[in-house]
Formats: sequence, structure tokens, C-alpha cells
Amino acid sequence: MITLSKSTRTAASRDTLILLDSHSKLRNLDLERNDRQYLTEQLQADPQLAVCDVSGRLVMVHMISKAEPSVQMEKARRAGDAMAARLNTARRTEAQLISLQDSSAHTLALAEGVALGSYAFRKYKSDAKGAPTLEKLNIIAKEVATAEVDEMSDICEATWTARDLVNEPVSFLNAVQLGAEIRTLAKTTGFKVEVMELARIRALGLSGLLAVNKGSVDPPTFSVLEWKPKNAVNKKPILLVGKGVVYDTGGLSLKPTANSMDQMKCDMAGAAAVAGAISAIAKQELPVHVVGLIPATDNRPGGNAYAPGDVVRMHSGLTVEVLNTDAEGRMILADALSYGERFNPELVLSIATLTGAAMRAIGTYGTVVMGTAPDSDFRKLEEAGNAVFERTARLPFWEEYEEEIQSDVADIKNLGSDLGGAQTAGKFLARFTTHPYIHLDIAGPAFLGKRDGYRTKGGTGVGVRLFYEFIKRRAVAR
Repeated sequence: MITLSKSTRTAASRDTLILLDSHSKLRNLDLERNDRQYLTEQLQADPQLAVCDVSGRLVMVHMISKAEPSVQMEKARRAGDAMAARLNTARRTEAQLISLQDSSAHTLALAEGVALGSYAFRKYKSDAKGAPTLEKLNIIAKEVATAEVDEMSDICEATWTARDLVNEPVSFLNAVQLGAEIRTLAKTTGFKVEVMELARIRALGLSGLLAVNKGSVDPPTFSVLEWKPKNAVNKKPILLVGKGVVYDTGGLSLKPTANSMDQMKCDMAGAAAVAGAISAIAKQELPVHVVGLIPATDNRPGGNAYAPGDVVRMHSGLTVEVLNTDAEGRMILADALSYGERFNPELVLSIATLTGAAMRAIGTYGTVVMGTAPDSDFRKLEEAGNAVFERTARLPFWEEYEEEIQSDVADIKNLGSDLGGAQTAGKFLARFTTHPYIHLDIAGPAFLGKRDGYRTKGGTGVGVRLFYEFIKRRAVAR
């Protein structure tokens, strides 16, 4: 992975990435007049990226466009990704980023695009063909502090970790191994974790998690992550709950669509987002008390698998009629939300690849959100999402959606009608927490079938940067 570092010296022979806000600032560079003119002409045609080969040295320029700040920074990230692609194609290992403007946010955004765009999951590749080669980016920018570079490095590393977890196949990353990976992450970044195994899960009565696990040969796990600094600004923790279905066949309600199981190793992307976010929060020592809950299992049709028609008495005591075993994510999240009541959180956020309805509603371009929290919390989440360009789209949460999950034989059922599927899933979850609640459905952006700029093919790590930014802002606001 790329190392980002602050530097004060330029290297005349090194490949160079340049960020500026005016064509005239190209005069500050040690370039021949013809090279400057060539770059200027390209920027006039397209300010996103200009490229010049100067005696074998790549010089690439991005000019900040006139747009909303969040759009400007996203363009900078995408320019950084395009620059990284050029460097990796040319098999370069090191480059320098020179800023000729005054916004540290824009400089860091371009560096972020370089770092995230150079990610590749190579664990199971037998050779290095096509692997990214870029290892180091030196940032030469008076407006950027060393601490800001370190923070960006930690955020990118946490995102890479989340992507790795999502990209791992279930042949390696079963629920037990996910717990082990979280333990390792805790040791290296500084948060506390308890990984509960089958006997403890049974003793706690996490029956939704146990029901989904009944068809598996591997036991479930339930991980409790906590970052509690002495200088925490919040008396009550923020609770993050991530869906950890390490592989989803749909259970006995086997997924019927062709190729629909091909990507189902990604069904624990919510868990990866929670683990990644808390690791970055801990590494940066943000003064916010955060608790993460990750229920984990696979969902298989074997053995004594739970079946449509079953009634499950959940951890909270509510009974649930199972109408579809492919609606398993809400079963395990419900138990985690109920368990989370003991922390008396000030705000609860769950994140999951939960419904196809969410993806059909807004595609892969953002995250569907809904819930019972005050409008101010949704607004703050939206603002954080815009800052990192992990945008949120809030859906209505009307009472009528709850009528969809009323059951004739139990308290509620785990499936509504074929309309408003994202909201009925959200209403199901909301029954299991009494605290202000926001649910994030990342079914669209969690796993991509093709590259989208610095969001590489496969696991994107969505949620890590959003949660980090949201919680950081919450710390500053107190």
C-alpha cells in the first residue's frame, strides 16, 4: 500500500503531480516554456487532468474547478486516481505532489484519490502482473500539516482493511476468522474487543443470530468493539452496528436470480465498515466514546437450517415469523440492536448490505438512510457524506411501512410486501432499539462489478470514511 508523507524538498527528476487553482501558477514550476504551454492548453480544454512527459518524467496537473466545495474535492480525488493509474501503468514506485494553492482539504483529497485508487486485492494472485507499483507519495504543500497527512494515511489504511475483508472469500473469512481479524485490528490500532463464541451467544439468547446460523457447519461470532478515551466528549456512546453475513446463499429461500450469489462474500461489508471506522477513530485517538457490534455468520441451506414459517423469539423477547430466510441480515442485526440497549447510546447507527430495494432506488452512487433520529442527526450525516463523497439519500419512514410487517402468528414478520422493501426492513430493525436510530443500507455502493475511479472493483470500503468524518465532526462540535 502507498505511504503518504509530508516533505519540504522537491526532486527535479521525480514524477510530479501538481494541484493549482490558476493557469498562471504553472510559471512557478521549473519547466521549459513549451512544456508549460502544452499543459496550459490541455487545462483550458479540460481542467481535470493535463499530462506532459518531460524527458521521461511524468508531470500531471489538476486545476481546481469552479464548483461546490464537495464537488471540487471529489474531482480532485478522481484526478488523483487518474494520475495514480498513469504512474502504475508506467511501473513507477514513488512520486511527489506539489500544491500551488492554499486549501489543505483539496490537497489531501488529491492524495486520497492516489492512495485509494492504487488499491488492489492481490492475496490470491500467483504473480505481480498488473499489480500497482506505487509505494510512496511525498506531499510538498505549505498548507498541509504533518498531522493531517498522518490522519489521511490512517483513513486510507482503514478503508484498505475494510476492502480486504469484503474481498476475502468465505473459504477463508468465515465468522470465526472475521472475529480473529477484528482481534488483530484491535491490537494494532488500540481499541478493545470481545469476540463471543457459540456458548456465550446461546447464553445471551441471541436467537436471531442462532437461527440464521442453524444451516451452517461453522459457528457464529458476536464481536463487541469499544473505543473509550478518558477525554470523551460524550457521556453516552455512539453505537455502530454492522451486518456480518460472511456469505449469503439465501438459506432455504435460495437466491433465485442467475449469478446472484457470485458476490455474496460482500454481505459482511457493514461489519467491515464498523471495524474499519473504529480502527481509524482509535488510531487518531478521537475524543468520542464509540461502541461497535458485529454479529457474524454465514447463511446456508444445510443441516437444520431455519425455514419459512418458523417463529423465533429474539433477544429482545419479541417473536418473529420467518417468511423468507434470505431476509437474514435483519434477524442478526435485530439481536445486536437489542443487545446494544445495555450501553444506553446517544445515537445508534446500523450499516448493512440489506435490500435490493435500496440499490434499485438510487443505484451504486450513494447510501440509503432512514430512521427515528432527529433531523439534525440526518443533516450532520449528510454533511459528512458530502465531505467524503459517500452521499446519503434519506427515504421516508412513515408509519404505514410498519403495518407491512405485522404478523398473524407472531409479533412481527421478517418480510413486508414487494413494495417499499428498504423501508419495511428499516421498520423491522427500529423495533429493536429505543434510542435515536439511523439505518444505512449500503447494498448499492458496497461492492462494484466494475471500477468507478478510486472506488476500485470489488469491495469499496464504503462507510469507513463516512463514519470517521461524522464522528470527528461530532467531537469538534461539542
